[in-house]
Amino acid sequence: MGRFALLLLLAFASFQALCFAADDDTVFYDSFDEPFDGRWIVSDKDDYKGVWKHSKSEGHDDYGLLVSEKARKYAIVKELNEPVSLKDGSTVLQFETRFQNGLECGGAYLKYLRPQEAGWKAKEFDNESPYSIMFGPDKCGATNKVHFILKHKNPKSGEYVEHHLKYPPSVPSDKLTHVYTAILKPDNEVRILIDGEEKKKANFLSADDFEPPLIPAKTIPDPDDKKPEDWDERAKIPDPNAVKPDDWDEDAPMEIEDEEAVKPEGWLDDEPEEIDDPEATKPEDWDDEEDGEWEAPKIDNPKCETAPGCGEWKRPMKMNPAYKGKWSAPLIDNPNYKGIWKPQEIPNPDYFELDKPDFEPIAAVGIEIWTMQDGILFDNILIAKNDKVAESYRETTWKPKFEVEKEKQKAEDESTDSDGLSAVQKKVFDVLYKVADIPFLSEYKLQILDLIEKAEKQPNITIGVIVSILVIMLTVLFRLLFGGKKQPKVEKKPEVAETSNNQSTSGEKAEEEEEEEEEEEKEGTAAPPRRRRRDT
Repeated sequence: MGRFALLLLLAFASFQALCFAADDDTVFYDSFDEPFDGRWIVSDKDDYKGVWKHSKSEGHDDYGLLVSEKARKYAIVKELNEPVSLKDGSTVLQFETRFQNGLECGGAYLKYLRPQEAGWKAKEFDNESPYSIMFGPDKCGATNKVHFILKHKNPKSGEYVEHHLKYPPSVPSDKLTHVYTAILKPDNEVRILIDGEEKKKANFLSADDFEPPLIPAKTIPDPDDKKPEDWDERAKIPDPNAVKPDDWDEDAPMEIEDEEAVKPEGWLDDEPEEIDDPEATKPEDWDDEEDGEWEAPKIDNPKCETAPGCGEWKRPMKMNPAYKGKWSAPLIDNPNYKGIWKPQEIPNPDYFELDKPDFEPIAAVGIEIWTMQDGILFDNILIAKNDKVAESYRETTWKPKFEVEKEKQKAEDESTDSDGLSAVQKKVFDVLYKVADIPFLSEYKLQILDLIEKAEKQPNITIGVIVSILVIMLTVLFRLLFGGKKQPKVEKKPEVAETSNNQSTSGEKAEEEEEEEEEEEKEGTAAPPRRRRRDT
């Protein structure tokens, strides 16, 4: 009995300690149990017409902040009681989001804004409002990432530069509630968690982890250094002393008729390769005036199946032994070759050394997005100074909902018909998305993500997609193990700027897709109806 009492006492003490830590280390928390009116401020800017709603998460009694309309810009902000310093100890940024209707093109990230002295007003909150950190999921077209972007001031130039986390994790591709956590540590480390599982660890001062690096290069190419006019970069040149041989015939064709060929015995010169299908009949509803003159569909001529061939016989072509093509002088080493010219390096006037990032404080939390989707639900937004607090909220507020949704999804998967995705396929896609995040495949990430998305829409090609991804992996591994030429970069569409200076990645792409759809609708309206020609 004494042993049980001791365990109970320890458990109670641990619970008290956790509650105390939560109270002491929680800087900001909003569960959206109460309506957001009066606490959050909706932007008055004309561009932001999207309507925010206080709504229950589908299948739960838990409320959140809902994106209620498609193809709209949204902006809403909550000012904190006091700015939060990111320079003292650890800072944890965490929130939940759920794509209740899926996510094809839209963002669900948060912006942690600088104090208003930086030049913004709550009622005028928009994509130009200066932030310290942008964090959260974004998916549209080739973009599929959980952003982590730090805006850092260069102490030499005074310019604020966006530093993007390299190789960020992908966005979970389902309709379940997910919790996103960013832990900023005092040793310059940042950890990105999805559903409590670490997906990325990076160092703020590492050039391998952020693009561009927080610490600029010590030297830069001299912008005033110009290539001399007589600088010759050609390693090889045509031999100026070479002369085309007298017997070189540039006009000889590549192929000629094979004069030795003989028409095979039994060739049916008068039989066509295809004939009208004798069993085809004109449909009863065929209208000659509307549909045009009916023609029977063609089939292979059965007489040609046993013969060596049908129709007019022609001699086959063969390679011309006299063909040489256009003559060109052989290449020789260029005696004037000086190598590839590069401007000389000079000290970078904007270079500085840094022991720790000079984080700007957080004075407000904002959501500023353009999305083609509705049904995006935000919930349980937290800023804390202790990652144990974030873990506690995940266990008590997120995990119970997630488990219910996961069980419901499992039941739906089991009853999915043959045209949908099975539970096994969903697991396969989850694995493939993790494969796309492997650093040594970064050159091919966009190509792999495109293949996965096609397979999600056409489950019957899943095996082919897996094989294609395996081929990519084996090719890269072979090159890494055995050397060879540098990996070719995957050709991709130019990606628009991902954040604030113009518009968010998903916003611009959403606008482009909307314009393309309108154009397609116009083209579809103007196109004449096709005429039926044959009964197939």
